[in-house]
Amino acid sequence: MTFPDARLPLYQRLRDDLAGRITRHEWRPGESIPSEAELASAHGVAVGTVRKAIDQLVAEGVLERQHGRGTFVRRAQFNSSLFRFFRFQSEQGERRVPESHILRRETMAAPSAAASALRLPEGTPLIFLSRLRLLGGEPVLAEEIWLEQVRFDALLRLEPSDFGDLLYPLYEERCGQVVISAEETLSVEVASPLQARLLRLEPQSPLIVIERLAFDLERRPIEWRRSRGPANRFRYHVEIH
Repeated sequence: MTFPDARLPLYQRLRDDLAGRITRHEWRPGESIPSEAELASAHGVAVGTVRKAIDQLVAEGVLERQHGRGTFVRRAQFNSSLFRFFRFQSEQGERRVPESHILRRETMAAPSAAASALRLPEGTPLIFLSRLRLLGGEPVLAEEIWLEQVRFDALLRLEPSDFGDLLYPLYEERCGQVVISAEETLSVEVASPLQARLLRLEPQSPLIVIERLAFDLERRPIEWRRSRGPANRFRYHVEIH
């Protein structure tokens, strides 16, 4: 098989070819890819070259090896970040994913901050979502989310109740957009009158802000969001090995 850009090492070209096939949804998150031997035969390369290409995709978080089962396209799980930063638990101490309600959904020309984060020209058509997340009926997170309209136009045709509690599976199922990785930044600010009203807090109450930029397989930013929660729910947990 012919690979693009012959200047790159063979394993890197194979890595890019496999990544492209994942982007085109030949293998979807949660599905297994062919064995190293099958890929080596199909591409006319050594098994060691295939292994090195797969190793790179595993290191990037795109693939994961499951002992005795094979290699699978990794399904991104980002809700753990909420539990790293906030206490979202039942009275029995069980972790709970907050339920979600879409408050606003509109199209807009990209403001400078959103355009800069998503690496788009200012004024690019975006979809803006305002979302409130609740636990036991109590608001715990107020979120603002920006998405490029051309990629996520299908979201404009959904009923608010169709969004559910988790957005990334919806992005994949309805828009063909798969989040592979994300960067998060943590900061502190005081609640604006609107935020205080949404979160049922006193004005100027301290908030923790999680700013997340989510990327697709080609490291293109596809979602920018800001999640704000009350500081009295804040916690920080990290594992150090």
